[in-house]
Amino acid sequence: GPAGEPAPGVSVLKPLHGAPPGLLDDLATVCRQTYPGPLQIVCGVADAADPAVAVVERLIAAHPGVRIDLVVDPTLHGTNRKVSNLVNMAKVIRHPVVVLSDADIRLREHDLARVVAALAEPGVGAVTCLYGGQGAVGVWSDAVALGLVSHFLPNAVTGLEIGRAQPCFGALIALRGETLAAIGGFRAFADTLADDYAIGAAVRARGEVVAVPAFAVLHRCDEASVSAVWNHELRWARTVMSLDPRGWLGSAVTHPLAFALLAFCFGGGRPALGLALAAILCRICLALRTGVAFALPVPALPLVPLRDLLTFAVFVASFLGRGVTWKDQDYRMRADGTFTEAAVSGRTVTGTATTGESVR
Repeated sequence: GPAGEPAPGVSVLKPLHGAPPGLLDDLATVCRQTYPGPLQIVCGVADAADPAVAVVERLIAAHPGVRIDLVVDPTLHGTNRKVSNLVNMAKVIRHPVVVLSDADIRLREHDLARVVAALAEPGVGAVTCLYGGQGAVGVWSDAVALGLVSHFLPNAVTGLEIGRAQPCFGALIALRGETLAAIGGFRAFADTLADDYAIGAAVRARGEVVAVPAFAVLHRCDEASVSAVWNHELRWARTVMSLDPRGWLGSAVTHPLAFALLAFCFGGGRPALGLALAAILCRICLALRTGVAFALPVPALPLVPLRDLLTFAVFVASFLGRGVTWKDQDYRMRADGTFTEAAVSGRTVTGTATTGESVR
């Protein structure tokens, strides 16, 4: 707000499911914010037996000066379990600014203050943050982190600069409680697969801006296998494609290494190999430059050739079906903007899939 006004109170919502390594450290970064106003952290789980409960209890014990609330509520409000969790958590929100942040996001100490400052600008209805990655469990998680700095971030920044991208990333979304109420609360998104993108679209539909500050929060990448990477990235790719098929098809130009190697296989000879080498060197330079610009950990640069070819494979596979896997649950996306969830006892639940580039 204006100079001299006290900083508004902030409630940070952390929907949790499971307790991967590093969760306690991720949550603790919220407790260490330099934000000058009142702060509340709300953690939510659907099951009292969820191992995340013990992590939150350790967090509360380690930070007695921070208001931390734990909500345990199994009530389902729609096909999206994360949004059901948020609906249940919303009952204990105490402050006028609400920040949603995925469980695996780490904040630097000034991030919250910067986000709330951006939200105070005229015409801004919500703030979302770009994100980079840090591998946590070996080579495949390193590959995911490398993909964020060498593919995702450059594409996102380019899309924002040319006015084509309209992102809203689940890594972090901040909005006023009154704005949240005006777009129907979390309940309005309970049957939406890409809830974060849909929240941004609803804010924009009110004629307000979703601001993207010039910094990135840190996403802890914990994919331990190639299948985990594949499921995660294919889900993201198919949601982007369903939102903007032409833009997604146009992103084919961002895969020079794959096309150079294809050219070599079809008789391109040394010129094709030269292009392949140039593509690798350019990608390394891009990853380094992006990492420096966003103050991210140095990525695993030896993985660049593997990472580029894996990204291309995901790109191709995105056109070959509509199935996605999310939180151990299989979904099938339909061309008319709905999705089905293959649930227990053979029952199929249908909901709206407002999908977007937000889903990672």
